[in-house]
Amino acid sequence: MEGSLQVGKTRYTHYSIAYHLVWLPKYRRRVLTGEVQAETKRLIAARCERQGVTLLAVETDEDHIHVFVSAPPRFSPALIANLLKGYSSRYLREKYPHLKNMCGKDHLWTSSYYVGTAGSVSAETIFRYITECQGK
Repeated sequence: MEGSLQVGKTRYTHYSIAYHLVWLPKYRRRVLTGEVQAETKRLIAARCERQGVTLLAVETDEDHIHVFVSAPPRFSPALIANLLKGYSSRYLREKYPHLKNMCGKDHLWTSSYYVGTAGSVSAETIFRYITECQGK
């Protein structure tokens, strides 16, 4: 986990894209404690690494999780959320069967999530650059 946003590169793009994702266990159960909390963070880090997504930060409270990632443009926020939520849900419910009783046998997380974007330049700066440079 780096903590700062760097410019990434793929074969065809240079990018500076970061997403802040937040999601909850079903019924807002307070399950992210102790071993479950540590394993959740480990699983998220492993999945990010495997997918080529840079994990900038991950933190949990008992009833929600914050993930801050940087990803190439081919990854939509919805895809990132689905990859991380699906993978962690599957493995956590398998490793800690009591979670099935608390949050349901099919899903650990609610289907909803929050996503916000971050970058090295503000929307205001981009707007000003485009409008001031027009026709030059």
